[in-house]
Amino acid sequence: MKLLVIGAGGREHAIAWRLTQSQRVTRVFVAPGNGGTAQAERMENVPLHRNEDLVAFAKDNDIAFAVVGPEAPLANGVVDAFRAAGLRIFGPTQAAAQLESSKEYAKDFMHRHHIDTAGYQSFTDAQAAKDYVTERGAPIVIKADGLAAGKGVVVAETLEQAHAAIDSMLDSGEFGQAGARVVIEDFLEGEEASFIVLCDGQHVLPMATSQDHKRLLDADQGPNTGGMGAYSPAPIVSPTLHNRIMREIIYPTVQGMAREGHPYTGFLYAGLMIGDGPDSTRPIKLLEYNCRMGDPEAQPIMLRLKSDLSEIFEQAIEGKLDQATIDWDRRAALGVVMASAGYPEKPRTGDVIQPLPEDQDDRIIFHAGTALTDGVLTTSGGRVLCITALGDSLRRAQEAAYNAATQVHFDGKQFRSDIGWRALKGQSNQ
Repeated sequence: MKLLVIGAGGREHAIAWRLTQSQRVTRVFVAPGNGGTAQAERMENVPLHRNEDLVAFAKDNDIAFAVVGPEAPLANGVVDAFRAAGLRIFGPTQAAAQLESSKEYAKDFMHRHHIDTAGYQSFTDAQAAKDYVTERGAPIVIKADGLAAGKGVVVAETLEQAHAAIDSMLDSGEFGQAGARVVIEDFLEGEEASFIVLCDGQHVLPMATSQDHKRLLDADQGPNTGGMGAYSPAPIVSPTLHNRIMREIIYPTVQGMAREGHPYTGFLYAGLMIGDGPDSTRPIKLLEYNCRMGDPEAQPIMLRLKSDLSEIFEQAIEGKLDQATIDWDRRAALGVVMASAGYPEKPRTGDVIQPLPEDQDDRIIFHAGTALTDGVLTTSGGRVLCITALGDSLRRAQEAAYNAATQVHFDGKQFRSDIGWRALKGQSNQ
């Protein structure tokens, strides 16, 4: 069968790569793809973005089904367009994707369905927002309401930082229409984890647990980014916590969307803040929804996946996820993001990437912000590559990923040196 993956990042490269491991799949088209998918066996880039062009391509090329990677096509209704044309596609509808495309919608949904989250208020007036921040105090979290490529979140340590963030979103228009409204949330203490599931409108199939690193610099310092690395599994998500997350967050979300007339299909990502205490009682609060796999969480998750992903997607599209099973490599996986100079504020593009280390069975270099022009690979975005490795322990996966990272060369490259530190803290022999 021939498949279509919509998107251009590391997540899409990882999904397409895993799909090509299936004997059922003859070719995976990636729209628009990147420099990595341009070179990969059984993959082919197609320079398409508009819904009508993607639909026409799927019809003309006998595409068995499509998979949507990033948030923007979902918010633009690509799933609705495919379904209206009688084509199969995995992802949430435009209405269901509001869980990510509007922070205010998501927070109001959590409130309606009694899903524990941080206290919040939303504003379109800068002065009213500043007055609220002054009343609540710092630290406090300022979020652009709309889609901002993972960068529309400011964790303000001081009132001055909070006021500056409000100005940049509401007055300066740094995020355009996405920042025309801000959601201001109470700051939460704890450890973050990513919990990703597949949904078919009624049934849910959990993916392997994972954690990512959002801050640019070591020790979780510096500005927020789309993610500087990730690992799977996440030791903090014990079996007890796993069951609680499904019961307290995932099932109420899927059931709530169905009751409100927007059955949820596709990947559902719950960004969690887990507090201290015994697993049976420790606080679990929902920070945000993503209507897609996390990036860079997708890369280590896809590396650990052993099942045929094309079969799982088909079962999800057919509403049969209750019949699906999923097998994972017992080894840990860890991915290190290599970012371009100036990321995240003003990423530089056009730097030549020197020949990369060869992929191995237990180590894959997934591309994100790369382009291939006349055989020359260059940087084309902020997050350039994600070097992802398997290991018998998380520490060995970390060592393998960083060993490859030292062999990657392009001008201005930057990456964190401590991906996985939370899980490895105090576990020197792991």
